[in-house]
Amino acid sequence: GASLLASFELGSGDDSKRPSVQVGNPFLEKLLMEATLELVSMDAVEAIQDLGAAGLTCATSEVSAKSGVGMRIDVDVIPRRAESMTPYEVMLSESQERMLVLARPGRERDIERVFERWELHGVQIGETTHAQVLEIQSDGTTVASLAPRWLADDAPEYDVTEWAKSPQAGDASAARGHVTGASVAVSAAPTHKIGLELLEVLSSAAVASRRVLFRTYDQMVGTDTVVTPGLGDAGVLRIKGRRDGLAVAIDAQPRVAAVDPFVGAAAAVAEATRNVVCMGATPLAITDCLNLGNPERPTGAWQLERSVAGITAACAALGVPVVSGNVSLYNATRGVDIWPTAVIGVVGHLDDVAKHIPVTSGVPGDVVLLAGNASVAIGTSAYGASIGVHEGPVSIDLALEARLQRFVLDAQARGSIHAAHDRAEGGLAIALAELALRDGIGMKVTLPAVRGIDKRVALFGEAPSGIVLVVAAKDADAVRALAGERDVPVWTLGTIGGDLLEIAPVLGMPIASLREAHGHGLARALGREA
Repeated sequence: GASLLASFELGSGDDSKRPSVQVGNPFLEKLLMEATLELVSMDAVEAIQDLGAAGLTCATSEVSAKSGVGMRIDVDVIPRRAESMTPYEVMLSESQERMLVLARPGRERDIERVFERWELHGVQIGETTHAQVLEIQSDGTTVASLAPRWLADDAPEYDVTEWAKSPQAGDASAARGHVTGASVAVSAAPTHKIGLELLEVLSSAAVASRRVLFRTYDQMVGTDTVVTPGLGDAGVLRIKGRRDGLAVAIDAQPRVAAVDPFVGAAAAVAEATRNVVCMGATPLAITDCLNLGNPERPTGAWQLERSVAGITAACAALGVPVVSGNVSLYNATRGVDIWPTAVIGVVGHLDDVAKHIPVTSGVPGDVVLLAGNASVAIGTSAYGASIGVHEGPVSIDLALEARLQRFVLDAQARGSIHAAHDRAEGGLAIALAELALRDGIGMKVTLPAVRGIDKRVALFGEAPSGIVLVVAAKDADAVRALAGERDVPVWTLGTIGGDLLEIAPVLGMPIASLREAHGHGLARALGREA
């Protein structure tokens, strides 16, 4: 659902918007989820709905409308986190970790006991009625009364495509900080500095290890974590008592979306699903969070429409449904809208959680392959950001993406893959460096030969649909043959071994230097390094 905060611009001193400001508590959310599952298993409830957008107003009206009943709600008994809240604020509050539960007659005390056991508030706030009227009472007085369908089914709808308009090229370039002609300078730069540039990109905020962030949280709650954050392309979780497991990942492509919202949103879906595929998991479904500027303006409406279209196209091509979503609109800094950013979360399924693709560098003698698309560019890359370049065009071949993901899963099913890593932020050079960092084993490789792409662009350029694979030498021919059958381009880059990342003929970098740059870059940028 869309948060009420997505319906207006929020400035300083906007106390009237206070009910919509959300403060999440993931541990309390976990308790609520467990309590809810217990209520369902007890068959003690008629209906359950989470309190999301517009809080109780949305939940009560939707449940009433769907059930063909009315409700009488007493706002005075509803627990609240702030004093002096009006009935209006209580009904619209979007405080997190809350459920609306409709108890089966006579089971009210059973439900209260479940909430008490999980140390949660469980308060009876009203009752259903035969009359299809949603009635809100406070201090013995009716403060609101209306048919629930007016809110749930008959609310006004807006078609933003009616006023959506693509920005002029000059306006879009200015908003992105476009540097005319800067891409030409990339090809002209001397190659002897490439090693230093690799370390600079590896330590940048876009690429460096996120350990300083995720170590703040306990990743082993419930002891179900198989692959922890920061190791592979996705986290892997077991399901207690079962053989199968789950892989989870999130992604966003704001620099791409700033150039083309459709491609940026589609690329985010592609990369998130590609990340779970790199763990050997089949993508099951996605959830999305659309973060944009003001949709009441022509450009904002166009960005919203194109972002939704991009997600739709990618999900159709990759065969994954959108099972939930969220939206945050009217986001701006000093009057300038943010880049349209679709954040995509994906869940993938592993038939056997113990047989995920290993998070390893491979073993000496293994063959390194690049599968997919090698036509990369600097324009929206992390390297481009470091030198002031942000330009298009951008594109994505969703049919190739689908074939690439299916090929990797097929190769994994045959036991052919020792390691897999998505070519993402920072390009091929970063993907190879991160592979080497897994076990501290080097490699000797060459760059794929692609017409019109020089060495620096081949190293740091980015594009969708690229995966680096590490396979046993004895399996390399079979993997290449399978790629041919699946119509997936593949390049043989080199072999695993040694203590250097050697990308002939442009650089040779000790693993220790890579580890220092990657491991400490973000912490230093945040001023959080001990």
